[in-house]
Amino acid sequence: MDLTEKTAARAKRGTLASVIGMFLNLVLAGAKIAAGLVFGLVSVLADGINNLSDCGSSAVALVSFRIAAKPADKEHPFGHQRAEYVASMIIGCIILALGVELLRESIDTVIEGARAEASPIVFAVLGASVAVKAGMYFFYRAMAKAMGGSDPLVSAAKDSACDCIATLAAIVGTLVSMYGDIPSADGWAGILVALFIMWQGVGVLKEAGSKLLGQAPDRAQLDDLRACILKGEGVLGVHDVRLFSYGPQHLFATAHVERDSSEPAMLSHEALDRLEREVRKELGIDLTSHLDPVDLNDEEAQHLEHEVREKTKGLYEGLDLHDFRLVRGAKKTLVFEAAVPFDCKAKDKEIAAKLSKTVKELGDLDCSVWVERE
Repeated sequence: MDLTEKTAARAKRGTLASVIGMFLNLVLAGAKIAAGLVFGLVSVLADGINNLSDCGSSAVALVSFRIAAKPADKEHPFGHQRAEYVASMIIGCIILALGVELLRESIDTVIEGARAEASPIVFAVLGASVAVKAGMYFFYRAMAKAMGGSDPLVSAAKDSACDCIATLAAIVGTLVSMYGDIPSADGWAGILVALFIMWQGVGVLKEAGSKLLGQAPDRAQLDDLRACILKGEGVLGVHDVRLFSYGPQHLFATAHVERDSSEPAMLSHEALDRLEREVRKELGIDLTSHLDPVDLNDEEAQHLEHEVREKTKGLYEGLDLHDFRLVRGAKKTLVFEAAVPFDCKAKDKEIAAKLSKTVKELGDLDCSVWVERE
């Protein structure tokens, strides 16, 4: 199945999940809002309005799946799949805005201190809501997994889980207000529901915003990509692997691939082309590879590389040395690159100085090292 077919299948699953979600949330919202208005229960009313917002969120997700399915064009050469991230941000804004409004209403109810009254019908509605929302949680998760990951559906699953807790809070608040000596318990339960809604909205906004800004790829994806490249015929090593996401199923990557420098240029070029096709077939990633020739006959350079690697083991966690070459002139210079994790607290100049000192301890050598973060 090529990318176009996968995108179309993804859109169908996303549309189905969104339509089912809209229908169920609309039914729940109608039942809860009616019960809340009839019996004057602000926590139940808040929970119903939350379901109404979920219905709107499903509509936004539905539109995003249709947009994401559009093929690449002149204005969007990498496709439209990031529309799903935009949809998640819109959903997060809707959730957050409703949470703030419901918090205000609940605080007013606490101040008024009115005692709640409800019939068994209200508890039947709320109990059914918990069961339905629990089912929707598992449904959304299953659909997101079948689609290879979907931010709008994952957000909807989290929303459904929080809704279960919020509805249980509404049930407890109503019971305590009716049978306990705390008339404002319903309002306090409404505040709890509103805070859950706001917390959920902030979480959705942070996740979607992070992906739009260029969130680091999943470590497992990078490991799979490295493993796939290293399986290529004639590949001696790989480094500077970068993975870029333009949507859940639209991934691009660049990598420096080490091969024997004595191999003819045309053969190396064909081998890298073949490798890129294999990566696309196996992982669905569009890879652009850069050839790094390695002189397997330069025993002195290989010896120095081995010595540097041995002496720098454990110097910095995650340190990765690559692109070694020995430049012979008036004085020999060992040139290489050093990759360190972003969370390494040492400064680049400090790292370069320590590595240069290590090289100079091996003999009459100069050192040229470039430090990069990954």
